[in-house]
Amino acid sequence: MKYQATVLTPTLVGDGNRLSPIDYMVWRDTVNVLNQTKIFRLLAKGPRLDPYLTQLRKATKLDFASWGGFAQNYAERRIPFEDAAYTPYFNSAPAESLSIPTFASGEAGPFLPGAALKGALRTAFVFAKLKPTALHTHAEKLAGDRMPRRPAEDVERHTIGAGGSDRMRAVIIGDSAAQTRENFRVYLLRLSTLIPKGPEQFSLGWKQTGRGSVDGRRPDDSTPTFAEMAAPGSVFEGVWRENDFLNREEVRQTLRWSQPVTHKTLFEAANLYAAKQLELHARYAQWAGLEQLGASVAALQTRLEAAKANGSCLVAIGWGAGFLSKSAAIGGDDADQRKILAMLPFYKQAIQSGLPFPKTRRVVFLKNKPAALPGWVELQVG
Repeated sequence: MKYQATVLTPTLVGDGNRLSPIDYMVWRDTVNVLNQTKIFRLLAKGPRLDPYLTQLRKATKLDFASWGGFAQNYAERRIPFEDAAYTPYFNSAPAESLSIPTFASGEAGPFLPGAALKGALRTAFVFAKLKPTALHTHAEKLAGDRMPRRPAEDVERHTIGAGGSDRMRAVIIGDSAAQTRENFRVYLLRLSTLIPKGPEQFSLGWKQTGRGSVDGRRPDDSTPTFAEMAAPGSVFEGVWRENDFLNREEVRQTLRWSQPVTHKTLFEAANLYAAKQLELHARYAQWAGLEQLGASVAALQTRLEAAKANGSCLVAIGWGAGFLSKSAAIGGDDADQRKILAMLPFYKQAIQSGLPFPKTRRVVFLKNKPAALPGWVELQVG
């Protein structure tokens, strides 16, 4: 069978690579990725190689006045900004925010890794199988003197199995075919946060690197982030296989699986998980007063209802999708969830603040307006 993943909001599924500010130059509202090998060969013929290497070694980004011609003539690919308004933000942004994460790519072009889809479906399956009482019991277990090295391992094992009895073994999702780069853009994102104003009352803030946050009415003063993302409407296709042997009744009895694991089973779980995520995102948009973001979430909720009717599902994948797309515990009691997170050093301070968790969202700006949450795709199998 084949799967088809349609991008609903700007999406980045990367391979860990980033373009540093000395790997590219911005010219004509476009990120021009330099062909450094070709440039080295050219400069080696004259006296300019040493100054160029010195700037690569010392500078935070290339001096356009000296080397701007390379952006015009020696770019191996060009990625346009989603909006021309982002060039001034790029020019004034701190160097640490100018490393651009890029979409996973091979020799043939960018592709969607199957692991990103399978990981999202796995989390959704755990979410759907996890009983609220189980989360409460798990919270009590973790309250002992010694925190387990992998706190979620027991929950995952009891919901979908482990090792040979892992239910996700029944499905194989391949990487998608390579795509052209026509549907890729460099998007601007900012990190929003909630500033308490009273009981269940908050105002919007935008994070500044190393300096807290600024008022929500001044997003231009916050720290921007740039990322190469697939634009809404992009479609990735790949191979989807289901293991009929593992779904035989006698095999399932041996593995203690109560039902076959097919794309229908996983899609039902994914839609339950998506509904919970979008419910929490809609509440956040209301708290923060982000009307355009709220409208985007409402549109995803409408798309979710249509997906349930036509046998597809919605999943949040990749960079920027946030904590809610990676935690199956969000369906349990909020007190139990916060109790567990408070035991983990990484989340302890955030939980002790008493604010909603998570209080931040990475927001994609469209036409220079905070408009969408990254990473939402619709998945269907034909």
